[in-house]
Amino acid sequence: MTETPVPTRPRSGKRGGRRSRSAALFARDIIIIFLVALLASVLIKTFLVRSFYIPSGSMENTLQINDRILVNELEPNLIPISRGDVVVFKDPGGWLQPQPEAPTAPLVSAVNWALDAVGLAATDSNDHLIKRVIGLPGDHVTCCNALGQMMVNDVPLNEPYLKLPDGVTKVSDLAFDVTVPAGSLWVMGDNRYNSADSRYNQDKPGGGFVPISDVVGRALWITWPSSRWTFLDNYSAVFRGAKDAAPGAPPGGSG
Repeated sequence: MTETPVPTRPRSGKRGGRRSRSAALFARDIIIIFLVALLASVLIKTFLVRSFYIPSGSMENTLQINDRILVNELEPNLIPISRGDVVVFKDPGGWLQPQPEAPTAPLVSAVNWALDAVGLAATDSNDHLIKRVIGLPGDHVTCCNALGQMMVNDVPLNEPYLKLPDGVTKVSDLAFDVTVPAGSLWVMGDNRYNSADSRYNQDKPGGGFVPISDVVGRALWITWPSSRWTFLDNYSAVFRGAKDAAPGAPPGGSG
C-alpha cells in the first residue's frame, strides 16, 4: 500500500517572524537605554556638574586658554562658597562685551546641542566668567598695603597662584577699598594685570560685586588637555587669617 506523504507547514516564515520581533525588541531596548542615558546626563548637568572651556587668559597661570574644566554645581546651592574658590558665574551686567553670534551649519548646531545637553560641550562659555573669590559677604577688602599685598579683614594675603609682570610685586595696579555686601562676592583673576574683574566693574550697576545667585558653580578639575589634568586648589591656608578675622567669626576659629 502506497502512503500519501503528509504536507508539512513551511517553517521559514515563523523563523523570519521571530527574527523580526527580536530585532524590533533589540532596537527598542537600545532606544530606551539611549533615552535613559540622555536623561541621566541632562540631570547630572543640571544639578551636579557641567563642563566649560576657558576663552581668555585672565586666570593664568592657573587656567590656560582653551582649557576645559569640570564645574561642581552643588556650590553654592548646597555647599557654601569659600574664599579662594574658583567660580564660574553669569555676567552680573555689563562685564562682557556683546558677542555677535557666528553663523553655524544646521548639522554643527545639532551636534553642539546634543553635546551641550549631556555636558560634553559648553556652547555658552562665552556668556560666563571665571574668577577667584577673594571676599565673602561682610569682608573688608583693600589693596594695596606698603608691601603691595591685598588685605582681607586687615589680614595681608600671600597669593602663590598669581601671575604678575616681571619685576612687579604689587598685586594690583588699581587701588580699592570695599566692603562686600550681603549676598555678594568680590572676585579677581589670577592674572592680576590682565583681568577685567570686580576692580574694573565698580562703575556698573552692581558696583563690581557678583551676586551669589549668579554663580553657576565651583571649578574643580581641569579635564582637558590630558597633560593638564589637575584639581583646582582654593588655597584655604592663604585665607585662614582672613576667615578668623571676619566679622562674626568665632574666636580662635581655624580655616
